[in-house]
Amino acid sequence: MTLTPRHTMLLCLALSLCALLVVPGNFPGLSGDARLTLAVFALATCAWIGTPIDDTYIALGAGLALTATGVISSETLFGTLGDETVWLLICAFVLAAAVARSGLAGRAAAFLVSGARSVRQLTHLTTAALVVTAFAVPATSGRAALALPVFLALAKVLADRRRLVVMLALLFPTVILLSAVATLIGAGAHLITVSVLWESTGERIGFTQWLLLGLPLAIASSHLAAEAVLWTTTRKADRKGPVHITADDIQAHSEQPVTGPWEPAETRCALLLATVVALWCSEPLHQVPPAVVALIGAVVASSPALGTVRLKDALKTVPWSLLLFMAATMAMGVALADSGAAKWLVSGLPVDLSPWLFLAVVIAVSTAAHLVLQSRSARSSVLVPLVVAAAVGAGVNPVAAALASTAAAGFCHTLPASAKPVTLFAEIPGTPTYTSRDLLRLSAVLAPLTAALVLLFALAVWPLLGVPVVR
Repeated sequence: MTLTPRHTMLLCLALSLCALLVVPGNFPGLSGDARLTLAVFALATCAWIGTPIDDTYIALGAGLALTATGVISSETLFGTLGDETVWLLICAFVLAAAVARSGLAGRAAAFLVSGARSVRQLTHLTTAALVVTAFAVPATSGRAALALPVFLALAKVLADRRRLVVMLALLFPTVILLSAVATLIGAGAHLITVSVLWESTGERIGFTQWLLLGLPLAIASSHLAAEAVLWTTTRKADRKGPVHITADDIQAHSEQPVTGPWEPAETRCALLLATVVALWCSEPLHQVPPAVVALIGAVVASSPALGTVRLKDALKTVPWSLLLFMAATMAMGVALADSGAAKWLVSGLPVDLSPWLFLAVVIAVSTAAHLVLQSRSARSSVLVPLVVAAAVGAGVNPVAAALASTAAAGFCHTLPASAKPVTLFAEIPGTPTYTSRDLLRLSAVLAPLTAALVLLFALAVWPLLGVPVVR
């Protein structure tokens, strides 16, 4: 790994800023812990933005620095890894491994897509299928990996209609990224947001509440994006042509069975997944935490008698690097809130903005943040603590502001390297796919549309669901 002159310049700038922060006389009103926190925060952010160093390594280094300097205790640093949201994600990945091994996802996708009789129907049925995967597979990269074989099968069936194949190649990552907001386990950034809200305001968003707030937005934004993809990548003649895809067509290009009678493993996996999701959604009735439900499901999914995957194999699919990143950035969020650093950092911002304008600014910044910070979790780690602190000062409900920021940060389609699903579908040997120009054309349309939709939900829909704009 070699640091370029640009990387070196950014690091020098960060170190200079850190030196200014740690000098007691420079910034009156800042405590020693707040100075150290801001110095570490600035250095970590610049490293995330401007260096090729692994994001998790930077986050762990920041957490270690805050612990070594006494800003947070070692119990706080290590305790974040035992947070119930981390366990929820681990168990969800075990469940996802069981679903992938059973072949259930391919059968469900074939069932939906085979009903399409036009290009628009194919587009929206594919979108609906991808939205549903948010309940079965955590994290966008995992869903992209699960959906890739389905796309490849569709691409082979539609090999004589190149523009439709390119459209589907762009549709898959677009919907996967925007529909992640449907569930709490849809992205690691969601768990960071929940943790920051809990540490800063004492309010915890559970699986059911997130589902109630996020699922309508996920459905609306995904189908809106589907139309945007359709119009920006195809011509009128492409859209007018009929489509007839059968399950047998997909089976001819799929390794796992998507037709015929269900295997016992598929039936067991479907019943288990339906039970887990139902228990997650009915948490207010039975009061069993989602992490406990997920753990029960993971144990059953990997059991010798009823499971479809060995626990050893399932645990290999868990992104341990992401979990360590989340734990370290949660500790950074605690330090920002407890030391008063976040409050001081936003104290100079204007507080006389109207709530709608404040949320509009938050959404605009969060939408554009992927151009600077490519990691979705890193964006939430940087933005959400500041957004929550600024919302409190401006009289805006911090829950609404944090949710709006996290939802808007789901847009990351401008460049092939902006998100892992976009990168995955941009590089498929032997299959037509999109170019950087296609992404830029889509982003020019989709960025303002998704930002406006998030603002609409924050101002008009979420207040009806129990999250007012003003506290």
